[in-house]
Amino acid sequence: MQARYFKSVRLAITAVLILVAISLAKFIVNLLSAQKNSSALTIKDPHSAEPTAWQPPDTSQIPASAEGDLIRYGRSLVAKTSYYLGPKGKVTRISNGMNCQNCHLDAGTRIWGNNFSAVYSTYPQFRARSGTVESVYKRVNDCLERSLNGRKLDTSSREMQALAAYINWVGHNVPKHTKPEGSGVRTIRFLNRPADTLKGSLLYMLKCQRCHGKDGQGFLAPDSAAYLYPPLWGENSYNTGAGLFRLSHFAGYIRYNMPFDAPSNSSFLSDEEAWDIAAFVNSQPRPDKKFPEDWPDISRKPFDYPFGPYADHFSEQQHKLGIFAPIQQAKSKTEKGKGNGR
Repeated sequence: MQARYFKSVRLAITAVLILVAISLAKFIVNLLSAQKNSSALTIKDPHSAEPTAWQPPDTSQIPASAEGDLIRYGRSLVAKTSYYLGPKGKVTRISNGMNCQNCHLDAGTRIWGNNFSAVYSTYPQFRARSGTVESVYKRVNDCLERSLNGRKLDTSSREMQALAAYINWVGHNVPKHTKPEGSGVRTIRFLNRPADTLKGSLLYMLKCQRCHGKDGQGFLAPDSAAYLYPPLWGENSYNTGAGLFRLSHFAGYIRYNMPFDAPSNSSFLSDEEAWDIAAFVNSQPRPDKKFPEDWPDISRKPFDYPFGPYADHFSEQQHKLGIFAPIQQAKSKTEKGKGNGR
């Protein structure tokens, strides 16, 4: 009797495990099938410039002068930040080993690659995050403290002056108070569900780990002075105060710029895949750095800012992973009401 009972229990457990295995297999097959189908599509190469998009200036046109030398040094600092300012920096050691161009691609000149095209034309500018009018120096130091998880540069230092000179030179032909097409990062469509970290982890293994590693720690260059491919989480990655820790920024960035070595006219990530990968990456451990002076007016926090308090009734979890459309709609309604004096 007892033997029959245990046999029945074993059979039941086996049946449950088989069902779980089938469900997981179906999920992976569907994921691979979707990937295969998407790879059959011809998608425009987002690395190529659009006809109306901003075009970066030719570096051969940098003047042969003291000013030109400063601009060229600034470009070198953007491309090889770690060599000068990293853990083994030749000038000072104030950053985590990543380079500015790990986020601002091609030394801040790639179309939709978080480029510098609109800096000269729009700065100084008021920014809601600080609640102040910010200079280029403030923005550079924000990147050093947040994205490079480091410390500020003295604004009078040659390095800060060089960085500002180069960044301003990149967009010097853009008319004041305008933002050219192709600047910053593209926005992508909202999901009608929260971003899924489990789906993101599987997609990461399929599409990202070959460059950034199974453990997300990237790969160092042969001289170990900088990263060939940067870490996406961990102690040497961007901290929780960085712009890429906002899901929409990271998803838009990887959707149109990754994989980094993608050939022309090949398939890239879908919007959905980008949201899920971004959710997975940003769910991993990273330096937790507080900036208590941020967002003095909490009603100005973006829809995907992941830390409360908020002026709306939506949860921190929803602000972090979505669904974002209701938050954005409520925010737009509130801002419209303020504009009408209500």
